[in-house]
Amino acid sequence: MIELLAAFGTGAVTLWGYLKSRNFVRNRLRFVDAAHTPVAPVVAGAVAALVAGPVVWLLPPVGIFAALIFGLGVGAGVYHGSRDVRKQLPPG
Repeated sequence: MIELLAAFGTGAVTLWGYLKSRNFVRNRLRFVDAAHTPVAPVVAGAVAALVAGPVVWLLPPVGIFAALIFGLGVGAGVYHGSRDVRKQLPPG
C-alpha cells in the first residue's frame, strides 16, 4: 500500500513539475535565448533532480528514482515549452 501511494505521489509531482516548467518557459522565458538551446532541458532536469534529492532522502518509501523521474519531467517540460515558443514566433 505504501509503495502504491509513493508511486502515485511521484507521478503527481512529476506531472506538476512538467506542467509548471512548460508554462514557465512559454510565458516567462519566451524571449530568453538561453532557454531555447539544446542544453537547457538537460540542465533544468539535472538541477531539479539535485534539488529533489534531499527531499526523497528524507522519505525512504519514495526512493531516489522519484527524484530522477521528477528531473526527467522538468526537463521534458522545458523542452516542450521551448518547442511551443519556437512554433509560435515568426522566423527571423
